Amino acid sequence: MDHTTKLSTKGQVVLPKSLRTAHRWKPGMEFVIQEQDDGILLLPKAATKSGTWNKLIGCLAYSGRRKSIRQMDAAVAAAARSRK
Repeated sequence: MDHTTKLSTKGQVVLPKSLRTAHRWKPGMEFVIQEQDDGILLLPKAATKSGTWNKLIGCLAYSGRRKSIRQMDAAVAAAARSRK
């Protein structure tokens, strides 16, 4: 589907709401602009690895005491052995 927009006097381009909603783009979202022979290509900027991990870790629900790396490694090894 084609969409039409205008360039403002400040050099801003408004992305249609239907596109923002469909792609879950929120205010402050960063994009990479690539110049091409026939125009430009606008791509969402990839999340940094630390940002991705922080979001993932924040989703985990664990309320017990913190575990050491050694304890976590032992638990993973035990789970792997139990699946054989």
